[in-house]
Amino acid sequence: MPQNTRKARNINTFKRFQDMTKILFVCHGNICRSPMAEFVLKDMVKKANLTDRYEIASAATSTEEIGNPVHHGTRNLLRRQGISTEGKYARQMTRRDYDKYDYLIGMDQWNIRNMTRICGGDPDHKICRLLDFTDCPADIADPWYTGDFDTTYADVVRGCQALLYETERSR
Repeated sequence: MPQNTRKARNINTFKRFQDMTKILFVCHGNICRSPMAEFVLKDMVKKANLTDRYEIASAATSTEEIGNPVHHGTRNLLRRQGISTEGKYARQMTRRDYDKYDYLIGMDQWNIRNMTRICGGDPDHKICRLLDFTDCPADIADPWYTGDFDTTYADVVRGCQALLYETERSR
């Protein structure tokens, strides 16, 4: 292969990587809401044939659940929707995530406060709540405490639909 062709392919690969929208969903433990949002958005992106445009992950603000799999309530609900959470284990958000991701999306105001503390501020205005993308900005209730995974799922779907619309509209 000629040298120029190889160089062009490397540039195209780099450009495609640069054009990716990188999203990190965050909640307290990274076992209920944030992995739910991660896998719901991944599923939406896949069904829309947009997987090459997005990097989607999730993390926790706390260390309580680090290394644990997705909560059985989230895992079972998503399985019924045909969405797998296989291989996902809780991890904690770090300050480096602020530089890596375009959007750092919390589920409630408490997450936002902790995310901003972890990142040392939010000078680029990357941190927001998932439902801030909808017509009705609000916190998403934590099903760990409420036991109501269905309501959380409905809120996550609504938020992810609005987020996907916004990110595609702004391309």
